[in-house]
Amino acid sequence: MIEIPARPFPCPFEPGRTALVVIDMQRDFVEPGGFGASLGNDVTRLHAAIPPIAALLAAWRARGWPVLHTRECHRPDLSDCPPAKRERGEPTLRIGDPGPMGRLLVAGEPGADIIPALYPAAGEWVIDKPGKGMFWGTGLHERLQAAGITHLVFTGVTTEVCVQTSMREANDRGYVCLIVEDATESYFPEFKRAALEMIVAQGGIIGWATPSAALLEALAP
Repeated sequence: MIEIPARPFPCPFEPGRTALVVIDMQRDFVEPGGFGASLGNDVTRLHAAIPPIAALLAAWRARGWPVLHTRECHRPDLSDCPPAKRERGEPTLRIGDPGPMGRLLVAGEPGADIIPALYPAAGEWVIDKPGKGMFWGTGLHERLQAAGITHLVFTGVTTEVCVQTSMREANDRGYVCLIVEDATESYFPEFKRAALEMIVAQGGIIGWATPSAALLEALAP
């Protein structure tokens, strides 16, 4: 067992039983022309998370530790995308509409795939999820249990939506959860700050938070 310097106090870390989770680093959220841009967001705000995530991926891969990637996407017939999700707001394009990278947030389309800089390696899990959280409708909890994974390190986008939702779901299922502060981003910096404070409040009610440098240094030996 290793202790990682973190807020609100050091986080327990169990090598080999801790999975790195990369949430929704998809072209539809990170690149121009995708779903994130259709909502009026500046997608370049998410790019700061890419180098820290890449460094963590390299560390996990070098050690042969488990890595899982998620993609928020829907079936081509949108049968798993409820109207309450698709019809809200006033985006320039909605889920399922054709865009520069294919139909937005539809499984199998180029935009729904993970960006090349963080593309999954052979053997890493790729979880397609129809909702914000990574456990809803995916069978992920059972897979993690079967693999003996007890600790999860969270990265990806966006901090206050899919990352925080997945982390809360994981906390409810008994996982030890750590979020890497500079390896997650939001279109709204103030939302990221608030989400991180919610996670570590009240003695780490949802989990722990640490910068990637502190995590990588603790793992170095």
